Amino acid sequence: MKHLPIKSESLEYVIYSFKEWLDIQGYAIVTVNAFPNQLREFFHHLEVNHNIQQVQQLKVEHFKSYYEKLKMRSNTRQGGALSNAYLNKHIDGLMKFAQYLRKSARVELPYIELDRNERNSRVPEIVSIEEIKAILVAADQHPNPAISNASSRIYEAIASRDKALLTVLYGCGLRRNECYNLDVSDINLDRQVLHVRKGKNYKERFVPFNKPSAEILQTYIYDYRPIFNKSNELSALFVSAKGFRMGYLNTSLRLKILIDRTEIIELKQKNVTLHTLRHSIATHLLQAGMPLEKISRFLGHTSLESTQIYTHLAEQMANR
Repeated sequence: MKHLPIKSESLEYVIYSFKEWLDIQGYAIVTVNAFPNQLREFFHHLEVNHNIQQVQQLKVEHFKSYYEKLKMRSNTRQGGALSNAYLNKHIDGLMKFAQYLRKSARVELPYIELDRNERNSRVPEIVSIEEIKAILVAADQHPNPAISNASSRIYEAIASRDKALLTVLYGCGLRRNECYNLDVSDINLDRQVLHVRKGKNYKERFVPFNKPSAEILQTYIYDYRPIFNKSNELSALFVSAKGFRMGYLNTSLRLKILIDRTEIIELKQKNVTLHTLRHSIATHLLQAGMPLEKISRFLGHTSLESTQIYTHLAEQMANR
């Protein structure tokens, strides 16, 4: 895709400019690389089929015709068919590019509505409150030090860190990158507030947490975090056993280990990711009666539309 030829230098520059804009907005590196590559495919289609040489020639119809082409590929059974997930990522890229055009004043486009292909798409998994409690309990089910020939304190430290991770990812609804970038100084135990300094689009926000969460974080920060190697040299809230800031893969592995320790077969069969915890707390807050606007601020969404999905998830859970 990224090697598709584009004859127009003007369109080539727009791809470069769009990538810079995504980077400045603070999107993950995967998105910064993927969306411009998808845009290249879009431009290649426009040059070949519509003789488009400049973005000023773009109209809503061009987005829709390209989308229909992608849908045809997703519906075919032959080689090269697009999965629904891949198609939806293309839609995200097109929508974000349309937003870029409007904000950069390159093209005045009305809102472009492209329906997602839901036919075979998976509904986001949700972990129940009872399952969350079971995962927390599993954190204390660490190996016997006498059998593993290790200090009990390190296992206790890992258990405390696991519970603190769950507190941040579920209790505070943080994205994985927001969790990764947390420093000890971002936790205000007196006010029971967590400061997200590097949210999506570089947006900052303050996230409240309750008294039980405060106790879990306080125990980890003061009693167990110092046990980890090089913890006194790091500002990171979550420290790995080797003395580094906890990364995504390490955190995901810890969640999988905790789930495997539970005796809940249904939970083990779910495709639970770090983002599943964020989906879950949002759904639970909605079920508890919190207004959608407050949930949107809690999650750091830029618009209420991004939060609407949880109304459907809450309804589905209520009907189970």
